[in-house]
Amino acid sequence: MPLVAIVGRPNVGKSTLFNRLTEQRVAIVHDEPGVTRDRVYGEAEWNGLAFQVIDTGGFVPASKDVYESAIRNQVAVALDQADAILFVVDVTVGSADLDEGVAEMLRVANKPVFVVANKADNQKLRWGAAEFYSFGLGEVYPVSSINGSGTGELLDALVEALPDDDEAISNDADESIRLAIIGRPNVGKSSLANDLLGEERSIVADESGTTRDSIDSRLQFHGREIVLVDTAGLRRRSRVRENVEFYSLLRTERAIKECDVAIMMIDATQGLESQDIKVLRQAADLNKGLVIAVNKWDLVEKETNTARDVEREIKERLATLRYVPVVFVSALTKQRVHKLLEVAIAVADRRKQRIVTSELNEVMLAAIERRHPPTYRNRYVKIKHVLQVKTDPPVIAFFCNYPRGVKENYQRYLEGQLRRAYDFVGVPLSLVFRQK
Repeated sequence: MPLVAIVGRPNVGKSTLFNRLTEQRVAIVHDEPGVTRDRVYGEAEWNGLAFQVIDTGGFVPASKDVYESAIRNQVAVALDQADAILFVVDVTVGSADLDEGVAEMLRVANKPVFVVANKADNQKLRWGAAEFYSFGLGEVYPVSSINGSGTGELLDALVEALPDDDEAISNDADESIRLAIIGRPNVGKSSLANDLLGEERSIVADESGTTRDSIDSRLQFHGREIVLVDTAGLRRRSRVRENVEFYSLLRTERAIKECDVAIMMIDATQGLESQDIKVLRQAADLNKGLVIAVNKWDLVEKETNTARDVEREIKERLATLRYVPVVFVSALTKQRVHKLLEVAIAVADRRKQRIVTSELNEVMLAAIERRHPPTYRNRYVKIKHVLQVKTDPPVIAFFCNYPRGVKENYQRYLEGQLRRAYDFVGVPLSLVFRQK
């Protein structure tokens, strides 16, 4: 699929244009410069041609700031990958020195470049866009990313310059597995994503909160297509102080809702905390596959059974989530990162498994015979038939005479029997009770 990179200095409206082209509010938009720090990918379509769009951070040449330096590296990678470039400038400000620095880089990029004079919200501002011809980069397209005016002409020209790509990666959601890497700030989520992708896709820094957008990446692993989502660090809502961080939290929560499997990363030197358990329960309530990755395992002093003992402590704290697999990894040394991916894929596959009805009834009715449900209003509760009514995620229906009589403790017993008989490691189960 052709790739289009959006570049420019800070605060010219790159993310607003990205959201306009992709018709989604994927990139965070805020008046504060430097909100977009990583490359954010989305998909757009115009005149029957689908293409990917990359939103990049604001480019500041020669800055010594750690984030602005990292953004320059990210922009360089985006330009290297792109088939065409949208160079966004602010028509209300005019040509600035920072714009000239970006233009100088683009002149040697050897890629089709489209100068997008953004914020041209009226005819007078559209006329003012002519000054950007001085960059020597070709046609200038005055647009308003806020209301969409001028974007049609820009897209007409853009798709004409893009190559047809018959070898594009399939975007069939049924074939790909969507994995969201979640967890508290600074536990190594971006480092893990970069390890799996084999490139520095997300900015990694010691300061927590570096990743603010949820970033999608595609990779092939043992013939399977994986969509990897690196998310912003999840804090308690009471600790979220700035608007941008609040938007990041909302996007991370949405990434969990849209994934197949959530990989919860925890810091081996800090252990499992109450916030981690709360987020795991939210993902379980959404019936997402679950995996716990204990990162920074290389920093832990080990004895013979250290991993076993730590896993036991984690599962004791998880209580009803004991079925979640635990993998000990090190994003720094790349220890067991591929094992983690294998475990996550296996969990995704288990969400799709279907149990033969005759076998399911044989196993579960025998378990019910061993331990009958409690009575309901002095009447016996009789479960006569069991059926898996849904996969991905699995839903098991129990048909009985008094559905309301099956209380939570007996539901947990039935779930335990299901897990004992079948491999649902990492998979939340939904049990429903219906009138026979």
